Amino acid sequence: MAVFEMQGSAFNGRAIDFEKELNGEQFAVVKGGDGRVLVLAGAGSGKTRTLVYRVAYLLEQGVRPDEILLLTFTNKAAREMLDRVSASLGRAAPGLWSGTFHHVANRILRAAPERVGLQKNFTIMDEDDAKDLMKLAVKEEGVDTSQKRFPSANVVKSIASYSRNASKNLFEVITRKYPQFSEIEGDISRVIRKYDEKKRAANAVDFDDLLVLLRRMLVDSESARYEWSSRFKYVLVDEFQDTNALQSDVVDALSSVHKNLLVVGDDAQSIYSFRAADIGNILSFPKRYQDAKTFRLETNYRSTPEILELANESISRNANQFKKHLKSAIASGEKPFLVPTASAHEEAHFIAEMLTKINGEGRPFSDACVLFRAAHHSQQLEFELMKRGIPYEYRGGMKFFERSHIKDALAFVRLSVNPKDEMAWMRALLLGKGIGEAAARKAFISQIEAKTLAEGLVLIPSALTSRSREGFREIESVIRAVMGNSDSASSMIRAVPKSVYRDILAAEFPNFEERLDDLEQLAVFAAQYDDPAAFLAEVSLYDGIVAQRSGDDDVNEDHLVLSTIHQAKGLEWHTVFVMHLCDQYFPNRRAMEEPNGLEEERRLFYVAVTRAARKLFLTYPSVMGDEYLEVVQPSMFVDEISPHLYEKLELRYAGRKKEERGRGHHEKSDRTATVWKTDDEFKDDDGVIELDSFGEPKK
Repeated sequence: MAVFEMQGSAFNGRAIDFEKELNGEQFAVVKGGDGRVLVLAGAGSGKTRTLVYRVAYLLEQGVRPDEILLLTFTNKAAREMLDRVSASLGRAAPGLWSGTFHHVANRILRAAPERVGLQKNFTIMDEDDAKDLMKLAVKEEGVDTSQKRFPSANVVKSIASYSRNASKNLFEVITRKYPQFSEIEGDISRVIRKYDEKKRAANAVDFDDLLVLLRRMLVDSESARYEWSSRFKYVLVDEFQDTNALQSDVVDALSSVHKNLLVVGDDAQSIYSFRAADIGNILSFPKRYQDAKTFRLETNYRSTPEILELANESISRNANQFKKHLKSAIASGEKPFLVPTASAHEEAHFIAEMLTKINGEGRPFSDACVLFRAAHHSQQLEFELMKRGIPYEYRGGMKFFERSHIKDALAFVRLSVNPKDEMAWMRALLLGKGIGEAAARKAFISQIEAKTLAEGLVLIPSALTSRSREGFREIESVIRAVMGNSDSASSMIRAVPKSVYRDILAAEFPNFEERLDDLEQLAVFAAQYDDPAAFLAEVSLYDGIVAQRSGDDDVNEDHLVLSTIHQAKGLEWHTVFVMHLCDQYFPNRRAMEEPNGLEEERRLFYVAVTRAARKLFLTYPSVMGDEYLEVVQPSMFVDEISPHLYEKLELRYAGRKKEERGRGHHEKSDRTATVWKTDDEFKDDDGVIELDSFGEPKK
């Protein structure tokens, strides 16, 4: 039994029996982590525990806390690791450098800011300050925005940020990621240069500058690089698969003297390329450092063997990876369930009924999570949960009907239905260039006596200045496009992104294409209603319930979690549903156009599957849409799974004629009961068994 004790008299805590408290894979890392080391830590394999005990081991071996640098991606992770180090040692470890890349960069730059042209009292701008300064840069550069809508400060900031973190020039970034702005690339570059000049003049930096300046100092100054890399005898990096080019260069420089660099990560969970994360950093580690040692943590303490077998088989299809095979440390359980449904409505119906059943068996809603590839995939489910009174918490963005672009589209529909709707007018008008609240108010008042919406549109320009009229012409074109498609709410909504509103979205939001998907999903939902007024009434009732719940004081209420997969990384639940697993939706069609996009999408599926501890449901609709039905195929990730790794459930519905199944009408599905069985169980009956309120077959 190996017990390592602190050398000397300074240690007053407890001696740690590392071999007893760690498994063999973890212990090998803790004891053999000197030099350049790559730790491939599979999902649920205890990577945080391994890092914590490695730090504790170094401290027990006499390494001073201030000679250890532990880099993390969140402040929460840094605090958790420090607390766990102290708990394992039985004492605090003051002086240990632990924090995010930005936090550590700030500390180093503060020591000698003059090396990068800053004064000692330099300030760090938050995101709002940075956006405001970018707005000033646009104004001072005198960019002509009259011919083509110029991107918002938020979008320009995103372009600059990606360029810096990926270490790519602006022209390349705009051409590849923001092609809609290719014609004004020169203007964008001028604005960003002006923004940088204004920061220097103000002795201020933004978050990206912290790393850019630190890299510049360490790369350009041999004395600075030697000073800081000499100080840190041991550098440890968490979630290394998520590092970008800028962070990788900083890590290399800070570990260049002692060459004790231990990085922990899982290439199979590299899913943030849209933030400039580069999987090549972890994949190339053994080639970059010929003397590097590689350890694997493959014992999983989260999921059943059945869930892991499905995950292992799926990720094995990626070519660019380190081969791993997760092994479960817990007892065998149920196979994952594959659940084809007739439509998106029935997919939501099934998930809601299963959740009701699980909750009726005594398990809280908070033990379950529903995961999806993109935010708009959850809309049908959100409405189903709301109708059933199932409380839920949304992660990865705002709830569907609370999103700004959804409210914008609804405002245009509301105007067509009720031209006297003041709040709809205000929301629509404020989208126009050069229209502030005062101008919008004048515009509304000028048309208030009009008998029709068309008449009101004619009256408004006379109340506006020439600058405001220009913005109004844009909004008028959207309103008229909606008016020209007034036969249904869905056609009105589809007219919005076909108008100049698409340019408004593209200029305002870096992820405007995802918002276009949201609007299409809204149109699909609206197609259930023949009367636009009935559709708006239903949405208003939804909004009212959301607003009422958002003011609840009971923070301990049991909530189901709805989440994008990106937001769920690092978390786990007893029961996980992965929904909308159909072709063109997951894998995402736009992601497939990116270099190595398919493999990242498969890694995203792997992350989703490995969030489940005991139960996993993979669901997908066979038909999408309402007005225009589209037969969709299962996701290729579903097709890739060997049938023996899952149980396939077939849904049958009591009280519905066979030919009605699959049409997806929400009202019909509410009057039917869902039945789920495996294919084999259905062979000897007619497939129609009614369920009680707990989801159990009626006697």
